[in-house]
Parts: sequence; structure tokens; C-alpha cells
Amino acid sequence: METFEQLLDKSTTIHGHICAGQVIGVRLAMIGLREIEIADPRGSQRKDFYVLVEIDRCATDAIQSVTGCTLGKRSLKWLDYGIMAATFVNLKTGKAVRVTAREESRELAKKYCPQIGDRYQQQLEAYRVMAEDELFRIQRVQVTIPPEDLPGKPLRRVQCHSCGDWVQDCREIEQDGQTLCRPCATGRYYTIIN
Repeated sequence: METFEQLLDKSTTIHGHICAGQVIGVRLAMIGLREIEIADPRGSQRKDFYVLVEIDRCATDAIQSVTGCTLGKRSLKWLDYGIMAATFVNLKTGKAVRVTAREESRELAKKYCPQIGDRYQQQLEAYRVMAEDELFRIQRVQVTIPPEDLPGKPLRRVQCHSCGDWVQDCREIEQDGQTLCRPCATGRYYTIIN
């Protein structure tokens, strides 16, 4: 795998700017991959692991950049928990680890870079050098990934009885004897205006 600085440069390019979240995300991804024994995430082992991210912030772009996992490849799953954490699963061995950024690391940044007055810049620089156990909590976990969430071809496609849209990968809802897409069953995030 590339060095931290090389991965951070690539991540920053993809994300659009350098920030503390990029530093956290790159380090978090490197730890997660190391812990599940993935050394070549973009090459020979690219199909051997799965990542679940728990936040839709800067660190997620970094995790995607380092791992090569994406929503489109179905190797990255976003769970809307609002927690700066990600779980890495080795699909061949079942080994899994959840890595969480420690909130107290924000205050610890002052200890690492007291000469920097701006707290965002202070965190950005401190997170580069902060001890791993001060910046992250690493937990061994067990994860069962449902077959319909795994990478690969869709398990099935069904048509919504109400609107006609096609639903893939067991995301349909059975309601009153009909197969419906989630928007028809539970409500849409949009309003049709035609």
C-alpha cells in the first residue's frame, strides 16, 4: 500500500481540499485494512473486503479513496448513524474491525500542536502525528452481511405494482398483497410535478 502522505494527497484531490476529516479518514482506512489483513485494496484483494461507513462527511471520501470501495461497486455501504466510524470486513476470512474517531482527540490536538492558534489547522496537523490509540478506538466485531447487500449482480428485480418502477436486491416492500417500491409504500422524498 502507498504511504500515508501519498494516500492523503490522492484523497485531497478527490475531495477537493485538505481538512482534518481527510487526515482522519485516510488513517482510519489504513488501520481498518491493516487489521483485516488487506494489503492490496485496489489490486489483487479489491474484491476480498467490504466497508460500512457511518457518516456522510469528509472522512468517507478519504475512506473511499484509500480503499477503492464505492457505492456503485456495492463494496461500500453507508449507514446514516452520524458517527465518525467505519467497519472493515474481510469477506474471505470473516475478520472484521470497527474503527471510531475519538471525540477527545479534538482537545488532545492542543497538546500536539500548541503553537498553532487556529483550532481547525491545529487538528489537521495534530491528527497527522497523534498516537493511533489517542485518535481512534479499534474494536473487533462480527458482521453478517445479507446476500442482497454483497457486491455482484442483483439477486432479483421486481416491478412495483403501483408506479411501475423496478426494484433490485430485495428492497421491495410487500403491503396488502402487493409488491411496492419503498417510495410507494412509505412516501417519497420528492414531489412529482408533471
